[in-house]
Amino acid sequence: MTLSLFCVCAANAQQTASVETESQSAQREADAWKAIDARPTPQWWRDAKFGIFIHWGPYSVPAFSEVGRYSEWYWMDLANPKRRSHKLVKKFHNRVYGERFTYPDFVPMFTCDLFDADQWAKAFEESGAKYVVLTSKHHDGYCLWPSEEADLAWGRPWNSTNSGPGRDLVGELTEAVRKTDVKMGLYYSIYEWFNPLYTADVDLFVDKHLIPQFKDMVNRYHPAVIFTDGEWDHPAATWRTSEMLTWLFNESPCKEDVVINDRWGKGDRHKHGGYYTTEYGAGLPNAENPWEENRGMAHSFGYSRTERFEDYNSSESLVLMLIDIVSRGGNFLLDIGPTADGRIPPLMEERLAEIGQWLSVNGEAIYDTTTHSQTCQWTAGKEEELGKGNYRVKYDVNKLMKNPDEGKARKEAVFTRKGETLYAICAVFPDGQLTLNNIKASPDAVVTMLGHEGELPWTQKGNNVVIDMPSLNPSRMPCDFAWTFKISSIESDTQ
Repeated sequence: MTLSLFCVCAANAQQTASVETESQSAQREADAWKAIDARPTPQWWRDAKFGIFIHWGPYSVPAFSEVGRYSEWYWMDLANPKRRSHKLVKKFHNRVYGERFTYPDFVPMFTCDLFDADQWAKAFEESGAKYVVLTSKHHDGYCLWPSEEADLAWGRPWNSTNSGPGRDLVGELTEAVRKTDVKMGLYYSIYEWFNPLYTADVDLFVDKHLIPQFKDMVNRYHPAVIFTDGEWDHPAATWRTSEMLTWLFNESPCKEDVVINDRWGKGDRHKHGGYYTTEYGAGLPNAENPWEENRGMAHSFGYSRTERFEDYNSSESLVLMLIDIVSRGGNFLLDIGPTADGRIPPLMEERLAEIGQWLSVNGEAIYDTTTHSQTCQWTAGKEEELGKGNYRVKYDVNKLMKNPDEGKARKEAVFTRKGETLYAICAVFPDGQLTLNNIKASPDAVVTMLGHEGELPWTQKGNNVVIDMPSLNPSRMPCDFAWTFKISSIESDTQ
């Protein structure tokens, strides 16, 4: 149904003949965001927990970055002497492609000739992901769908249907993903580094390019998620994003179920939007606001040929991130960077498959869950505090959950809930018994280990539940990386 609470924002959709004072304009903008922020984040997203991010475009041709940096920023690194990676990227570019070779010259090499949308969709479904977010365009402005606005503003073919692949990549993947139970979403960059219209007149760019292009993308593909980015040059009032969102939630074809992030204007992260984002961070401590941690498997979002095996997180580390993030009420958006010819690199495919194998056993403790009053239980030692911030915050999940430094505690178990059912997930298999502190199970509760047949003996000792561990030959373990113990009914916790 149309959300009437957004009617207060309708003034954003049209410019009135009267001239607003600065205070009136600020109040109108504040009213618009108050209404937008009041819209509940659709429950499907909060239940989904795990999604796949995809960075793919002409930057996938050079696929080059300083290790620890982003390959999708190749054009900016090449063009801007103030960038930290400028000298390295320029030296590489001149040596491999030549000084006269420009970034747009990569487009014919972005062939995607091995791209098989159905194969990708199958890999995503088998990974256990519940939604996908594809870059419809990154900051280079190159669109993976037939955008007339892109061609007009750039004065050249600047979309994937009339250059490069000659294919509607967004459309093909959207169609394939929707054959599965996975939701299809799109990333969309608000700004474009070198768009002639943007560099000349930002207001004209917003009016003639940004707003119509955004609406075209939504009307064509009805995305379930819209992950905007590149908002930091100007406040939301300049981008007129409240106007776009008022249209999105009242008039668009996906108004009922679409989910948005928090990147809609300078300074708006963790302030406005449907869910808060952290990027290569530790996430947030609790479920007070919907939130999502997004990161690549190594250091870069786009595929980077400079990244070696040791730069990649192991499947175990990625599973532990998922577990820890979900226990604190967050979602995990894990990025892959396909190649210019349209393949998911085999190492990334392996990671997705192994995450899927773990979720096939333990997904009950991840999907559709909520947080427990205590998100985890620590061993003895000094408890590690999570870094705060929405970008590049230290987060060593292996030390946090498996191998802490001397004198430090680790998370012995992290918790999730479904009603009165409690799940305790352990990254180190308990030795003999697992004692869950400050939890009182119902007298008739059944305790099991997911993937293992039969009930586990347990006793209530004061405020603690003590579970006897099964004796398992390593070859009979139901999964790798972490193990889930389920208490069918708890009366209370004593926190």
